[in-house]
Amino acid sequence: MEVAKLIASMECFANTLPVMLQGTSNEDAAWKPPNGNWSILEIVCHLIDEEIEDFHIRLKLTLEQPGVPWPEWDPEGCAVSRKYNDRNLALIIEEFVKKRGESVIWLKQLSDVDWNTSYHHPNFGSLSAGNLLASWVAHDQLHVRQIAKRKFEMIVRDSSPYDIAYAGGWE
Repeated sequence: MEVAKLIASMECFANTLPVMLQGTSNEDAAWKPPNGNWSILEIVCHLIDEEIEDFHIRLKLTLEQPGVPWPEWDPEGCAVSRKYNDRNLALIIEEFVKKRGESVIWLKQLSDVDWNTSYHHPNFGSLSAGNLLASWVAHDQLHVRQIAKRKFEMIVRDSSPYDIAYAGGWE
């Protein structure tokens, strides 16, 4: 596993996210498509919570105390109970960048890591520290795709009555 490349990708995402969302109003950030999928604001709030309550803490526990049960985590429930869509996008992005910076510093300071150290998850089975780090990095990219789709959907919304078919389809 190329840990330095994975950490560099995480660091890059902290720079990419603000640029991706530059110029997005709070109104647009809170917009949800007709199918009810998450808004951009909900996605970014989720990224912060994942940073704090999922990947970072779970990787740390797996490396330091692999037998200790992970804290409970309900991403869908948090979106509602924490009122993600009522927050300010600029402040949320700033908070994410700060938290991701802390995670990157922590990861860079790790030494002599046994990436095979595993935690037994009740749903996923054995998850190694390497699986968690790789998943953390991949999770960013899943949400890049999700944010891009939301922005695409807003273009369709804002272009009406005109059609965007000439641009090509969403795959």
